[in-house]
Amino acid sequence: MITPEIINRINELAKKKKTVGLTDEELTEQTKLRRIYIDNIKIQLKNNLENIELVDDKPTNSTH
Repeated sequence: MITPEIINRINELAKKKKTVGLTDEELTEQTKLRRIYIDNIKIQLKNNLENIELVDDKPTNSTH
């Protein structure tokens, strides 16, 4: 699950990387957190797609 804490930490690390750089431990943490985020987005997308219901309205006595 993506928590606000995870998103905040990802953003903190991204900002630090742009300014002063990250240690090896921080780079590892950033990679891990990004993977958690991406995996969760994929799960959410998959669930949304699985819940789509196609509706095919058949015309009734249409003159087209």
